Amino acid sequence: MDDKICRTFFALRNSIYNNLDATGGYQLIMNQPVLNGYFTNNNCNINLEKINAGCLYLLDAFFKDSSVFSSVAKNNINIVEYIIMWLSYMLNLIKNEQGNSLEYFYDIYIKNHEKYTDSITSVDAYYNSYKDLIDKKNDLINMDIKYISKFYDAFNTLCMMYIEFNEKTLHCSNCLQNANKFVNKYKEMNQNSVITSNNSYAQLLSTLSNDYDNFKNYCNSKGVNCTNFPSLATIEEIQTLEKNSEQLSAHSSEQTVNSSLQDSEQIFTQSSKHIYTQGSEQISEQRSTQAPEVTSPSSSIGNKLFTVLSVFGAISFFLGISYKYSLSGFRKRAQKQYLREKIKNIKKRMNHSYMIRRE
Repeated sequence: MDDKICRTFFALRNSIYNNLDATGGYQLIMNQPVLNGYFTNNNCNINLEKINAGCLYLLDAFFKDSSVFSSVAKNNINIVEYIIMWLSYMLNLIKNEQGNSLEYFYDIYIKNHEKYTDSITSVDAYYNSYKDLIDKKNDLINMDIKYISKFYDAFNTLCMMYIEFNEKTLHCSNCLQNANKFVNKYKEMNQNSVITSNNSYAQLLSTLSNDYDNFKNYCNSKGVNCTNFPSLATIEEIQTLEKNSEQLSAHSSEQTVNSSLQDSEQIFTQSSKHIYTQGSEQISEQRSTQAPEVTSPSSSIGNKLFTVLSVFGAISFFLGISYKYSLSGFRKRAQKQYLREKIKNIKKRMNHSYMIRRE
């Protein structure tokens, strides 16, 4: 990328600009005669025709013949990606469910239209026609324009840096500000899993990243200190940070579950001892106040049954609290299995304690 490429895109942006009509919809307004001669059947009142004219204008500017191609695009074949970004951005402004997709535009205007299919001589080693150029990026045509248009916003900001940099005075008053804007836009896209998990989107991110680094290198080569420009995090770095964060979260979850189980186990032990002591005192008191020959069997059974129910009632209560507390924030399967095993061991210990008391 360089300022020549950016100025070509900006000339088009100043020729077709979006404006809200009375209904709140976007209307693409022609502002300059830059696009004269690019309309099909001289029909310039339809939004898709305006977008098609803009697309042809950009292709002509960079790929019309061998001389144009050699001067600009030969060393930056990724210009095609930027044209598709612009195309997606403009189509995304049209609130038309049928006509605002890249596939629809490709089928109507590119697939069989002579301006896209006509052969271009002297560049056969690189492409045969505009359609051939676009077909080499066919994976982008099948992507969602609402995501691709986000890349155009970042590209637009990056272009402002190239245009505002003055090579003669070695000055760029707004470059750092635009660099921060660009990095924020890039970071937002780089943290979107829909974008980073798609190889085609990731390629667009890589193209933007390379052109940003190239601009910083260009500034430094001209004697301008660009070391204070923010750096871009790669997709791999973002994924590594996310992986480390997940591992830390899992470790924290395990510690919390263990702590909860230890607290619950301590509560179970103390409660069982308290219930056992209380039950034993009640039985001893009854035995001391009643003669052996008049002790009621049903009363003795009732007291024992009360003790048993109290023990298991306390177990159920505290198990419920522990289970809810331990699993409220951690739903991972391994943690659940670990918790069930701990609860099973606790129940065995409590049952064993109860059998000892019965004896």
